[in-house]
Amino acid sequence: MLDIQDVQAAYGAAPALWGVSLRVDAGELVCVVGPNGAGKSTLINVIAGLHRARAGRIMVDGQDVTQLAPHRFCGRGVAIVPEGRRLFTGMTVQENLELGSFLPGPKAARARTLEQVLALFPALRQKLGQPAGSLSGGQQQMVAIGRALMSQPKLLLLDEPSLGLAPAVVLDMFEAIRSINAGGTSVLLVEQNVAMAMELARRAYVMEEGRIVAEGIASELMHRPEIRKAYLGLETH
Repeated sequence: MLDIQDVQAAYGAAPALWGVSLRVDAGELVCVVGPNGAGKSTLINVIAGLHRARAGRIMVDGQDVTQLAPHRFCGRGVAIVPEGRRLFTGMTVQENLELGSFLPGPKAARARTLEQVLALFPALRQKLGQPAGSLSGGQQQMVAIGRALMSQPKLLLLDEPSLGLAPAVVLDMFEAIRSINAGGTSVLLVEQNVAMAMELARRAYVMEEGRIVAEGIASELMHRPEIRKAYLGLETH
């Protein structure tokens, strides 16, 4: 599904990613974790086409998309839920959701996909006519994920979906992500909640200072003492 090889990226003269390689297989849920400033958000923005890679290669379904224009990524089946949600707060919930379905295929299936989104997030059904900015943080995150799903993606990129949410809402959000993946959508999750992300994902990558420093089966990484202490901020018992 996704295969990135030796990707480098920078902000001006300041390097942000150093030769990063990772893959997400079809139908797989993979997480990327690590300390603040490790380059996780830069990585996911590069994969979404929002930040240009300086070197390396990004393959989606066997096609090289490294130099593809950012607005073309959606047509290749890639959708991102950015950090901070970035909704149009003065527009209604339904209008925000429908913004995800303007390509011909998703537009033709808009009514069916909207019903699927509302089945996944029932709290939004009574909010469709309300301004998105009037919703709680958790509900706004539901709209952001729903908007991405309206494009019927093959690969869903999630950047810190639990950021700023109450613990009970986080549990619901992760259950929704599990359901999305169970429905066949590949998911790459960048997440600050290390324990929950590693529990949810099958495989994981650990980043530090723009590099992948560890990778493997998530449950196995969680039990490696040096990983727990140095990169995940967890005490070793």
